[in-house]
Amino acid sequence: MGATGNIIRPPANRGFVIVAVLWILMALASLAIIFSAYLAASARALAASDMSLRTEALVSAGVELAAYRLTLTDEKTRPPRGAFHFALDGANVAVTFTSEAGRLDLNYASKEMLTGLFAVLGGNKGAAAEYADRIIGWRTRPTPGSENVEAARYNALGYSPRQGLFIHVNELGLVAGIPAALVDRALPFVTVFNGTPDIDPAIASPEVVAATDKASGNAQGGFAAQSASPNGTAGAPSPQSAASTAQSPCYRIAISIQFHNGRRTNSEAVIALGDKVEPYRVLSWQDNVEPRNTVLLRGRS
Repeated sequence: MGATGNIIRPPANRGFVIVAVLWILMALASLAIIFSAYLAASARALAASDMSLRTEALVSAGVELAAYRLTLTDEKTRPPRGAFHFALDGANVAVTFTSEAGRLDLNYASKEMLTGLFAVLGGNKGAAAEYADRIIGWRTRPTPGSENVEAARYNALGYSPRQGLFIHVNELGLVAGIPAALVDRALPFVTVFNGTPDIDPAIASPEVVAATDKASGNAQGGFAAQSASPNGTAGAPSPQSAASTAQSPCYRIAISIQFHNGRRTNSEAVIALGDKVEPYRVLSWQDNVEPRNTVLLRGRS
């Protein structure tokens, strides 16, 4: 029998092994890069989420403190406006609150007051009166059995007028015939939360006061409140009503937050004051509000 020896095999292809190892290393490097990018994206998302939560908490704190200050006094002695600031969670927070009685209510303002506002904002007298008519037509329900002339005006626009109360001031942009530029100018001076046809001249902007002066026929800067219903019918004011000042349970709260890292945000909420069971409720909330160059409010006692 012949002796058996070891089987001699040809050497492996070392070049092939090296290429395979390099491919594996490249795959691992790609995986590491993808994982690093994922971690970075996750960190940014968590940071943004954390900032959003901090902002929401600070805005809520501002609203709560404003509501608390307003409920410390009764309705007769409640301030129509005020301001305060506080520091919390690495941020400085400035809060201002103003009664909605400083704005014209789109649902209750008389035709004369609406006409006066648009005239003050740049519309000629005839056009301003037409804009006021269209607002009243938007918010007024037609008489049963009568021809709905107002709805016919909107056929070419592809939608119908609400013919009910405005639910948001931005609906003003849907009212037929009012130029968009004039709508933008009017928005800072109107509301749907005043709840009365009158305003408080002590906190109203000069534009709103001028509009009420035009409505009352007083061009010397006086003020007379007009009584009106949502359909725009106005009656002659009595001496008592002309001297009265509108009051509203609704307040607009502006919250400006300056974080220590330099970031700044502006938010705005409208609240309605309630009772001891429900001290207040939020009617409107808006974040990332563009700051406005407001005119210094006229102080009157």
